[in-house]
Order: sequence, then structure tokens, then C-alpha cells
Amino acid sequence: MLLQQKSSSCSAENSTNGSGVCALDDPASTVLPLAIQFAIFAGLIQISTNLHNDYADFVKGADTDSRVGQARATQKGWLTPYETCRGCVLCLFAALLVGVNYLIPTNNLCGVGVDDLEYDPVMIFTVISSLFNAVAYTGGPFPLGYIGLGNLSIGYSGLGDLFVFAYFGVVATVGTPYLYLTKVACFSPTTSQAQQLLYSSFLYSIPIGFLGTAIIVVNNLRDRNTDIHAGKKTMAVRFGGTFAKMEYFILVMGSYGFCIYFWLLERERYHDNDSTAKAWMALLPLLSFPMAIPQLKAVSFGVKDGQALNEHVGGTAKLQMIYCILMAVGLVASS
Repeated sequence: MLLQQKSSSCSAENSTNGSGVCALDDPASTVLPLAIQFAIFAGLIQISTNLHNDYADFVKGADTDSRVGQARATQKGWLTPYETCRGCVLCLFAALLVGVNYLIPTNNLCGVGVDDLEYDPVMIFTVISSLFNAVAYTGGPFPLGYIGLGNLSIGYSGLGDLFVFAYFGVVATVGTPYLYLTKVACFSPTTSQAQQLLYSSFLYSIPIGFLGTAIIVVNNLRDRNTDIHAGKKTMAVRFGGTFAKMEYFILVMGSYGFCIYFWLLERERYHDNDSTAKAWMALLPLLSFPMAIPQLKAVSFGVKDGQALNEHVGGTAKLQMIYCILMAVGLVASS
């Protein structure tokens, strides 16, 4: 329950989708170890963000007895703020170890751009920014208060939607193909072949990021009335419930619109009749659309509000998970 709050539920699936994009470039490539490493890192960052959010929302007054969302460990008294912070720090430290030992070092046989480069600057930025954003998402006195940034908060300033799209959508999906290029294929990211693969990965990350962001939109739509009193200026608070409902509709429908777009791209890619069937694999995520219908009816067109929206936070997370799995299967099947 503690790990369900205000986050994308699909870090591991996003990394798997990145592996599928790699398969498009080189079906014989072995990307599973890289995908597992990056999925562990992304999962630890997600858990850290959730734990710190649990702590910071409580100490900043957003989680009170009037909370309408799912139960929170700190708010309910199951854990003290110190214990929640300790869990966050342990997860951040574990993520740092994964990053330093597996993501940041370059392959001795490859290098990135410069032959004697030992550490990948892109992965250094990814690891450091992910660690920082995990605590900057909600902010609060610990640990940012110790460096004079206690008032900094991505979520409280209305940038939470963008953060989730960027890190739990784009970064989580593109990370594995990037690692494949620099550690297995030994391509510099500046080569045309590498850029083509990274561009494809970015395109596939967009619908995944859309659905991840949709989870936050439902969450913020549900909490907007209590967030106002806590000074939490989410998009739902800034622009109102109607805006949030339309945003949710655009994000969910946009993710399925990309399926059609990918299908058109694949049709151009395959010219012979024997391979045309592979293009239809791009439409595989459409099989999850029946799961999206009740979510759209309730969130975008229904009258549910407050606590009644709790089931649709989890419902949207399940939708994203199934969508990701179907997309990954389609990518591998079409390789």
C-alpha cells in the first residue's frame, strides 16, 4: 500500500519495453542483464520517491486525518517520520550502488566517444538527477533542508506530471537501449545507427509516459480539495477538476493513438507480404483498451470524486502494466 502512492507502477515493464526496442535493432542481442540492472535501479528510485513522499506530505501538512487517499504509513502512525526517512535513505543508497557499479562504468572494450573514457557522463547525470529528484519531488526539511532547499518541491509546484512523464516514462524506457548501445554494441550515441535506435526508444516511451502521468492525474484530481489547504499547487489545483479530467482523457487516448502511429510506421518498414503480419504486432497494446473504458467513464466523464477515485488510481496503474507488457511482446514478436 505504501508503495502505490503517486507514482508510476511500471518501472520494470518500461525497462522491458526498452529491451524490446533493442530486439528491433538486433534480434540476437542479449540485453536481459542490462534490462534487469536498469529495472532494479528504476524500481529503487520509484520506491525511494514513494517513501519520501509519504514522509514529506505528512510533515508538510498534506496528509492529515481528512486525507481521502489510500492509507499512508506515516499519516496512520504505522511508521514514524524518522523510520520512513530511513527506509528512503536505504533505498537511495541501494540505487546509488547499482548506478555506480553497473550503469556508470563504461565497457572497457567500448568506451563512449573517447577511447579511454572510464565513466559514462550520460549515466552519471541520469543516476545523480534521479537520486535528487526522488527527494525533490515532494521536498520537505529532510534532506534538502540541510542545503537550503527545503522549500523546493516538484510536486507542490505543479511539475509532478512532467517529472513522472520524463523519468518514469522516457528515462525508464530509453535507459536500456542506451546501455545496450554503449556496453554491448559499442556504438557511440552520436552515430546514425545509435540515434535511430534511441529515437525509436523515445517514441515508444511516450505512450508509456502518458499512462504513468495519468496515474498522477487521477491522484491529484482526487486530492485537489485537501491539497489546496496544504499549499500544494498541482495541475488539478491550478486549473481545476475539469482540466484534470480532460488531461486524463488526452493521456489515455493518446497512448492508444500512438499504437496506430506505430502500426503505420511498421507497415512502411515491412514491404514484403511475408513480413507484413509483423506490423500488426504494433497494435497488440489495443487489447488492453477494454480495461481503459471503465477508467475513462469514471475519471473523465463520471461524477466520482474524492475517496471514490481511489480504485481508479490502481485501475490506471494496472492498465499501464498490461499496456507495457503487450507492447513488449509486440516488439519482440516483430523483431
